Amino acid sequence: MGKVKVAILGSGNIGTDLMYKLLKNPGHMELVALVGIDPKSEGLARAKALGLEASHEGIEYILGRPEIRIVFDATSAKAHVRHAKLLREFGKIAIDLTPAARGPYVVPPVNLKEHLGEDNVNLITCGGQATIPLVYAIHRVAPVLYAEMVSTVASPSAGPGTRQNIDEFTFTTAKGLEAIGGAQMGKAIIILNPADPPIIMTNTVRTIPQDEDFDRDTLVASVRAMEAEVQTYVPGYRLKADPVFERLPTPWGERTVISVLLEVEGAGDFLPKYAGNLDIMTASARRVGEVFAQYLLGTRVEEVVA
Repeated sequence: MGKVKVAILGSGNIGTDLMYKLLKNPGHMELVALVGIDPKSEGLARAKALGLEASHEGIEYILGRPEIRIVFDATSAKAHVRHAKLLREFGKIAIDLTPAARGPYVVPPVNLKEHLGEDNVNLITCGGQATIPLVYAIHRVAPVLYAEMVSTVASPSAGPGTRQNIDEFTFTTAKGLEAIGGAQMGKAIIILNPADPPIIMTNTVRTIPQDEDFDRDTLVASVRAMEAEVQTYVPGYRLKADPVFERLPTPWGERTVISVLLEVEGAGDFLPKYAGNLDIMTASARRVGEVFAQYLLGTRVEEVVA
């Protein structure tokens, strides 16, 4: 069926880790270039050593390459606002790893196939990619009134971009819990843990169903099935236990609260294994790119296998 040529825009840690993932498991994609703006960046040096095209000319380098069909943007939200318009004008598909959200939110096992006609899709946040699948898995059994997630990540894995965008993280992730996860109301919290040695990413999801009329065994099976599906592209994604059911006081009176504890360990392709919060973004991006590539090569939506 051939390959779809792709490029990565952004030669920092995220872009470099994604480069290794695409080279290790290219699927229907052919990575041709890693592009940045810093000629001295480690990512560009590594790309050159691996035999890839490596340019510090920024997006203009990609715009001059009509054969590149898919661009992974691992720069910044501010930069992607400009990039999104240019990539659209030049007929390229943008997979956005920034909080810019110039296209619809996508979470691969939940709603990716619904958006294969888009020219720009957004990967929300690391917390969103980790927890929205679980909220959706609960919601499809017991419609969710309220969903809350708390992501705790190692402080060394939170770079300047993450620290500057805490408000965007909480807002975007909460909206994702609602728009994709199905919750009527969502709330998101992120904690940067300074522990040394660094901890791996941990997430707590708490949901309140709209009513009590649901089968607990069916709900547990739904959550475990979702865990297995995410593990196909994020092997370090694992629940610490089955969902826990408790009767607790809530703003809506005493209700059943469903809690799920999750940890995400990175694959260690470039980033350290404790940086599961970054790894789940690059792993999700590779998954999205693979599905888009299959679709561009003529695979029908219902037959796409990521």
